Amino acid sequence: MTATRSSLAADLARLGVVPGALVMVHASVRSIGPVTGGVNVIVQALLDAIGATGSLMAYVDFEPFYEDTDETEVPVFDKRIAHAARDHGVLHEAIRTWPGALRSDHPDAGVVVIGPLAQSITQDHPFQYGYGPGSPFEKAVQAGVQVLMLGAPLDTVTLLHYAEHLAQIPDKRIYRYRRLMPTPDGPRWIEFEEFDTGDPVNAALPENVFEQIVTSYLATGRGTTGAFGGATATLLNGPDLVQYGIEWLERFFAPADRR
Repeated sequence: MTATRSSLAADLARLGVVPGALVMVHASVRSIGPVTGGVNVIVQALLDAIGATGSLMAYVDFEPFYEDTDETEVPVFDKRIAHAARDHGVLHEAIRTWPGALRSDHPDAGVVVIGPLAQSITQDHPFQYGYGPGSPFEKAVQAGVQVLMLGAPLDTVTLLHYAEHLAQIPDKRIYRYRRLMPTPDGPRWIEFEEFDTGDPVNAALPENVFEQIVTSYLATGRGTTGAFGGATATLLNGPDLVQYGIEWLERFFAPADRR
């Protein structure tokens, strides 16, 4: 059955998406199935569901250069034109290019937001530890963000990188790298440092740690699951999920008699 703008908006309402909400979306458009009007109609349905007072947020990252590229051929990161990483799917690119969308300055931890909270969430994104304090992820949690998974794997909940940052656990992997960035004085190589987001933040954690956290969270009866077109959709309370994730990670490393 082909989904439409109104049917998708109705699916979102049944899930619990309400006008005025801040929603961070992850999606597998392929799993949603045929939609009259395609990916743009999915964005319109999301905006219909949250209304004029709501804000829509997505993680974009970007398509990075190949690591063996001659440095003289590396393009300057330009957030105005840098595509959302293909791994995140076509919906994220559609949101990035949507009229009125604002993007944060961080090349790798970058997010895009449409709506009244766009400016406050995307501005002043720290280059160092861009998933932690002062980041759009912290601001979104403070604003009561809902995380909406539209057929996307549960291990892609980017907000849990903020939980990794805050959790008091040992031996967090640290990743250091460079990006060629625009500055008032012209392009310059900038050094970045993050807790590793490409692998579990500690080597002892399972590869699918985010999926395990979200699955455990849902098993407590929190969150809602339903249909979105042909996909299974899940709506999660962002601040509650982050707190649950922190506790899950800390419990994982706690002595057996304290778990």
